Amino acid sequence: MLEGRVTVNGDTIRELGTKADASKDDIRVDGRRLKIAVRHRYLLLNKPKGFITTRSDPQRRQTVMELLSGVREYVYPVGRLDYETEGLLLLTNDGDLAARLTHPRHEVPRVYEVRVLGVPDAHDIERLAKGVTIEGRRTDPAHVTLVPGRHEGHALLRITIAEGRNRQVRRMFEAIGHPVDYLRRVAIGPLKDSRLRPGQWRDLTEAEVAALKKVAARQGQFPAKPTRPAKSTRPTKQ
Repeated sequence: MLEGRVTVNGDTIRELGTKADASKDDIRVDGRRLKIAVRHRYLLLNKPKGFITTRSDPQRRQTVMELLSGVREYVYPVGRLDYETEGLLLLTNDGDLAARLTHPRHEVPRVYEVRVLGVPDAHDIERLAKGVTIEGRRTDPAHVTLVPGRHEGHALLRITIAEGRNRQVRRMFEAIGHPVDYLRRVAIGPLKDSRLRPGQWRDLTEAEVAALKKVAARQGQFPAKPTRPAKSTRPTKQ
């Protein structure tokens, strides 16, 4: 360091005892960047409503990062839950897995509990299952079930989708005339945890990480799409 051979983020560092984080900072000796073994971290958070799914927000709203007390690794959310939506959210610093989970071709299913105004009939549910048009583009088929029971002025449903379009579940129900009153994600692929309270998080187990990687490695497994006459040998976009 005293010889000026060490740089941090492009700046030459000569003062002994200067601190830097090799997982975030560009640390070089004689121009060669230090390589360290990065410890991958996989967190499952039960996001409450009123938090933004991002690392920072220019409007200074609360972000999910503020809920991760004690986490030192540079983790980030995989996918998004909108401001008013609650439920399970995965955060990690494993870039390869994050890319696989968010890529359309891997079709990792996500399950939501939905409370809507009014009670969708069989035709409404069939429309959701086959796909509805949002902003000029049809959604992929979904699994939709009506939760039995009497609910004054609204209905409870479970919907499973594999797409990640902006506010997709809310827009799907708006398309059939039943706006969402409450929305919560209860599963991401094999990940579930009904005991995790809003605002709480935990590390995934080794078995959960392995199961998640197995799901992310598959392609085109969910949901089954209607069979159509083949018009081209080119793969269609999921």
